Amino acid sequence: MAERDNRRSRRDDRDETPEFADRLVAINRVSKTVKGGKRFGFAALVVVGDQRGRVGFGKGKAKEVPEAIRKATEQAKRNMIRVPLRDARTLHHDVEGRHGAGKVVMRTAPQGTGIIAGGPMRAVFEMLGVQDVVAKSTGSQNPYNMIRATLNGLGKEASPRNVAARRGKKVADILKKPEAEAPVEA
Repeated sequence: MAERDNRRSRRDDRDETPEFADRLVAINRVSKTVKGGKRFGFAALVVVGDQRGRVGFGKGKAKEVPEAIRKATEQAKRNMIRVPLRDARTLHHDVEGRHGAGKVVMRTAPQGTGIIAGGPMRAVFEMLGVQDVVAKSTGSQNPYNMIRATLNGLGKEASPRNVAARRGKKVADILKKPEAEAPVEA
């Protein structure tokens, strides 16, 4: 009996996931034409994050709005990515992301700048936990494509620790600025 309780408590610990915040980005009424007329449904686009460097998006369709939002939220939790943040507030380096005709440019920003981004990109940054970023989107204004382009760019984000590990060096070697060459005296 004790062994069974022990197994159950381990399973409960594993199921205990960190609390996620979610943001509804878009909701569309969609229709399907059938013999008797039109059947209406709803499509929801949701961004979910833990506000500490993990974010994901999902879309769901259903006959009722709450069900569509629930489906989208579940899908978003399954499709999360981890993004390294500098000082837990901004990006490590400037990055571009693309999806379809949508293109986004995201730049690091000094403390106190805030989130300077529009629409769906703002939702992604808020759920990610970024506090200072400057972002610009061009091309497609479709919220699905903007979110995908933003996540494409965030997926390219690399921390100095990741770069050092990939190169087989120390973080200090990566961050060290090259010394100015001293003038050679004859």
